[in-house]
Amino acid sequence: MQSRTPDTGGADAAPLSAEVAAAVAGARRRVQRDGDRQIDTAHLLHSLLESDPRTRLALPGGPDRLVRLFGYLVQRSIGYGLRWRGSVEDSRALPLLPEGGVPGWSPAAATAMGEAYAQAAARGPGPVEGLDLLAALALDPGCRAVEVLRRAGIDAERLRSRPVSGRWARSHTGDGPVGA
Repeated sequence: MQSRTPDTGGADAAPLSAEVAAAVAGARRRVQRDGDRQIDTAHLLHSLLESDPRTRLALPGGPDRLVRLFGYLVQRSIGYGLRWRGSVEDSRALPLLPEGGVPGWSPAAATAMGEAYAQAAARGPGPVEGLDLLAALALDPGCRAVEVLRRAGIDAERLRSRPVSGRWARSHTGDGPVGA
């Protein structure tokens, strides 16, 4: 049985929610299927959106923007994503994890997972949730996930402000997260 915890959480890290565990497993499958060298932030974003309905609802712009985002994520392996193949994702916008990163993960993806664990720990007992990972992915303005979000017309800065309380609510206008 494969571990539900990626190699970025540490021995005393919070467990992953079922949705985040599915996203990590999905990102690993994508890497193998596409022949990529490492899990990058776009792999994580794509798999997270497929596996976590709460994360999909948290995106601003409603269903039309979500469809556009999925379109860009699907194209990553056949379109502009080809320029990423064979390269390591490291935007240098955020510091690397100690010892240069985690094998099998891009520096940016490993940093995002580490930040998702930190956000879950700050919230208190409980697993790393999809909204923790979404906010963590949005922290690095130069990562591939943010590039895809930007191309789909989604403001990643709005996703960075995930409250520590861990509560996001859908706004009445359908424009994404609002603080609770």
